[in-house]
Amino acid sequence: MATQREPRTAKGRATRRALLDAAEEVFGELSYDGASVAEIVRRAGVAQGTFYVYFPDKKAAFVELVRELNHELRRTIAEAISGIEDRFEVERVGFVTFFNYVLQHKALYRIVRESQFVDPETYRWHYRTLAEGYVRGLEKAQADGQIRDDISAETVAWILMGISVLYGDRWVLWDDRVPPDEVIDEVMRFVETALRPGDGR
Repeated sequence: MATQREPRTAKGRATRRALLDAAEEVFGELSYDGASVAEIVRRAGVAQGTFYVYFPDKKAAFVELVRELNHELRRTIAEAISGIEDRFEVERVGFVTFFNYVLQHKALYRIVRESQFVDPETYRWHYRTLAEGYVRGLEKAQADGQIRDDISAETVAWILMGISVLYGDRWVLWDDRVPPDEVIDEVMRFVETALRPGDGR
């Protein structure tokens, strides 16, 4: 999948960042169809011609925004779980980190969902890329005997991603908050019951 080239100068990187931040706001508030390059550059505080230095058109900026949000989300979660050895603690921290990220980037949901219509390849890339890293971590946990290995790591990854996405809807988008501790505890009891190795498989 093609992506835009990273600017070489600090000023260029700052301008590109300002455009993507503005695009996140505009696409999140107005939808892809309702958004305009003029509104993006107005919020970014740059001339309209500057937009085309970094992106050939509105769709290219939209696609690049999905890629940026995906990268930032994966980086944020990776940093949060770094050094944690227990897989169930990884899941807990990963869930909470995801919810906190969405709380700061609520437009993520609308933008990703719209991408399935604006650019289906990007929509599939987003979730497949998230799943790939998830699967690797789960496979390691299976190899270490921390979670059951009679269910494929890929199946487990997509199930857990589905839980996080819908709970993000329920709590972050609807109630404007991260799920309370007791809800996280319930989710983790469910996950541990399903995945912990033992005679009760």
